[in-house]
Amino acid sequence: MNANFIDYVKICCRSGKGGAGSAHLRREKFVPKGGPDGGDGGRGGHIILKGNNQLWTLLHLKYTRHLIAKAGGPGGKQQSSGADGDDVVVKVPLGTVVKDPDSEEVLAEITREGESFVLLQGGKGGRGNVHFKSSTRQTPRYAQPGEPGREKWFVLELKVLADVGLVGFPNAGKSTLLSVVSAGKPRIADYPFTTLVPNLGMVAYRDERSFVMADIPGIIEGAHRGKGLGHRFLRHIERNALLLFMIPADNEDIPREYNILLSELEAYNPELLDKQRLLAISKCDLLHTDDLDQLGKLLDDTLYDVPRVHISSHTGLGIQRLKDRLWEMMIEEQK
Repeated sequence: MNANFIDYVKICCRSGKGGAGSAHLRREKFVPKGGPDGGDGGRGGHIILKGNNQLWTLLHLKYTRHLIAKAGGPGGKQQSSGADGDDVVVKVPLGTVVKDPDSEEVLAEITREGESFVLLQGGKGGRGNVHFKSSTRQTPRYAQPGEPGREKWFVLELKVLADVGLVGFPNAGKSTLLSVVSAGKPRIADYPFTTLVPNLGMVAYRDERSFVMADIPGIIEGAHRGKGLGHRFLRHIERNALLLFMIPADNEDIPREYNILLSELEAYNPELLDKQRLLAISKCDLLHTDDLDQLGKLLDDTLYDVPRVHISSHTGLGIQRLKDRLWEMMIEEQK
């Protein structure tokens, strides 16, 4: 397991206090009563999130419990404004979702390189006494204080961004497929929940084209209720353009397993069923040709409306056809 994959953090943010306005009165050698010339205070620093496509995890925020921006500087004489407080700019991976920890309301989603979102605005700087001069008040000796900064907790969640998301029960062969079609190096073993965190792989396609495939922890029945890896898995599926369902050829009841996977997705978020999906029958090298023919006829009758391919990651059977079909579906999705 990759202990460095962090997809959930809760942080406390405090924006900077605004600088105080100046109550300075102009005093020069030959101008004994020059009147007010106090400048405005600078605004306090913001807390800003910024998308960075070089990051794949929220690990760098795991031990950052507090983000605190600088206060704005005070105004000065001769109507000089105070300096703005330094902003705190936090780089986050694409696919980061910002939530209110109390209401669970989604406040923002960072999905593009360089995209910014101001989590908390700094306090406004106070106005200097020059703003309060009037015909009846020639020498105001007061100015505004700066606004206080704001403090609030936020939850940051990462939803993996990928073109294709692998959906299946534990030990369906998802990690093996990813290792075959990409440069990804997922941990592979013959026991459930080998994959405990999402793995991303860049799949090389024809003519130097490529797409991103995500191997995500396997579903179990009850995942939508938080059972097993539960929501931690399912939220990553939301970001994938296409869903590639994988079920081993030696499974006793492939249609039932497929329908369980569908029902888990629907219970978590019905909109997931609107995504294009393809069914890959994996581990086909375990069956003889006659058994594969028989399986094909069974699925023609029971899952006739589901596009599917038969593959073997060990022998390479159907792998190129799988990539071709996925590419065709991605092109259809973009139309």
